[in-house]
Order: sequence, then C-alpha cells, then structure tokens
Amino acid sequence: MPRMIITDNVVDVASWLSFKEERAGAIAAMGGSQVVDHVAEDGSNAVAIAANVDDVAAVLAGLASPPPELHAAMERHGVLPPLTVYIEK
Repeated sequence: MPRMIITDNVVDVASWLSFKEERAGAIAAMGGSQVVDHVAEDGSNAVAIAANVDDVAAVLAGLASPPPELHAAMERHGVLPPLTVYIEK
C-alpha cells in the first residue's frame, strides 16, 4: 500500500486542523488509512496530509474531479488549490 502526501495552502491553519476527523473520514472513503496532518513549521498556511492508499488512481481521480460532498468539505476546510500529490515509490 503506497503512501501518498497531498500538499496545499489553506485559508486558516487552526480552522483546517479543526476538521481533522472529517478529513480522515473523507480520505478513508477513498481507500486511505493512517491519515496524518502536517503544518508548515514556518507559520505559513501550507499544509500536508499523508495517508496510505489502496488505489492511487482512484484517489487521484477523486481529487482531480471531486464529487460534490468532497468539494464541499474542501471548501469548508479552507483548502486553496492547487493541490500537489506525492506518491511513495
């Protein structure tokens, strides 16, 4: 199971962190597990999510064209595109 890291910026880091459980649930719904949030040490609004994923292609497709509920969650969490995705090789 490869590890995936997704990076982006958010409107407000404290607000983004408050949605940790909802975000982990959304990633789990796409086949992800062991979801870990990271924030930039420099105090910027840069964040990252690391997760193990069953199907990389499915997660990439979901992020490229998010279904309405995922899109709404991303807006609620203050996610600012673009997202950058890294895959463990």
